[in-house]
Amino acid sequence: MPLHPLSGLREPDEPMLVDAAGGEAPSSPMQLQLLSFTVENSSLDLDAYAGYYSGLAKLKRLVFIAKHCPTLAVDALRLAHTAVLATFNTQAYIEITTKLGEAISQRPDVTAAQAPSVDMVWVETTNKKAALKLEKLDNDLKNYKANSIKESIRRGHDDLGDHHLDCGDLSNALKCYSRSRDYCTNAKHVVHMCLNVIRVSVLLGNWSHVVNYVNKAEASPDLFEARDKSSNAGIVSRLKCAAGLAELANKKYKSAARYFLQVSFDHCDFPDMLSPSNVAVYGSLCALATFERHELQQKLVGSSSLKQFLELEPQLRDVIQKFHNSQYASCLRTLSEMKDNLMLDLYLSQHLGKLYALIRSKALVQYFSPYVSADMRRMAVAFNTTVSDLEDELTQLILDGQISARIDSHSKTLYARDVDERSHTFERSLAVGRQYQVRTKALILRAAVVRNQLVVKPPIRDSGGETSLAPGASGSR
Repeated sequence: MPLHPLSGLREPDEPMLVDAAGGEAPSSPMQLQLLSFTVENSSLDLDAYAGYYSGLAKLKRLVFIAKHCPTLAVDALRLAHTAVLATFNTQAYIEITTKLGEAISQRPDVTAAQAPSVDMVWVETTNKKAALKLEKLDNDLKNYKANSIKESIRRGHDDLGDHHLDCGDLSNALKCYSRSRDYCTNAKHVVHMCLNVIRVSVLLGNWSHVVNYVNKAEASPDLFEARDKSSNAGIVSRLKCAAGLAELANKKYKSAARYFLQVSFDHCDFPDMLSPSNVAVYGSLCALATFERHELQQKLVGSSSLKQFLELEPQLRDVIQKFHNSQYASCLRTLSEMKDNLMLDLYLSQHLGKLYALIRSKALVQYFSPYVSADMRRMAVAFNTTVSDLEDELTQLILDGQISARIDSHSKTLYARDVDERSHTFERSLAVGRQYQVRTKALILRAAVVRNQLVVKPPIRDSGGETSLAPGASGSR
């Protein structure tokens, strides 16, 4: 069996890069920075982390960690090397083994003798086994088509898709799963097909495909029926996770937070996509960055479902409580401590800087909202920054319209803009009065029309007559 040109280990692209013609390389400094960052001080427990995932998702995450964290590269690649031996993905095996050798050679504390070499005997044997299995599945599918049994044909396509996925051939896996659509005989089969397509599309980073098939699955009439609601809770949670990942990738953070916060903890078991810990982190950070204070209280702090997820992330639970209690300095300090580990997340890393900036901006807005004036020196202490940097941040927030205030640079004081509440109340009263007059005149006119039985006659098509007004007694209908 020939080696696949793509082993499925490619990192998910930014949405703008997926849609770029010809797959051009990123050119902006921001894109280059997202792809070339390095994490030096990470406290990630790799063994526990890898245990949350399976299949190609596990390999992609471990390779991502190895690429961006030199101190964990050897351990991450060793775990990936062990995991890839349980698959037919020989191309990924070669890539991981090669990278592991390079990583060991760069570590002075590890001898070169400990570096594994590519076992070509295993590669050839595995390729032969994969080819034999592929031939068997192809023959089975041909027999099913000859017998014209739709259910068997559908399962045959699914089995082929599973095999291609195990080999790391994502494009052929997607084709096989999509072909089973023509042989679905009920709504459950359609949902199953959508889940398979979504699983591969997430690995490919094709987020528009994910959104389309999530909508298609949610349109199934049986999915949200009361009698099947409990049995379908796992499917609904998987769809919410996939939709949340797609919205996160498309930088629609508020929508992503809403999707993640709808996931059921008891039915969150998707090692081929993400872990319950990921749901807690993605949902909480997106909510902190975009939700208003009353939404945070209702959907984040007061959510019984999210509390179960946050048991897996005690630091994040403390961040939410401190943010809600306006302890911004401690909150932002804890977020800073978590940043290195979060930067090693395959889907979150490229959005973390933006989310952190949004959270900090929201904290500044909420801090100043109850005051008429605030000493910027005290604000700088509260937000663990310098006065000059704080002034720059506040200037940008004022220009963006998030804070209605002005800065006294001499006394380093932030003043809220004076609003004449008396004039504002009069203006609103006059506007309400004008609306009342318009509505009252419309009601009087309608009452007069009804009292005089005036109606509009339909146009006479035969003679081409014009529409006219006439008393109801002579021409009413």
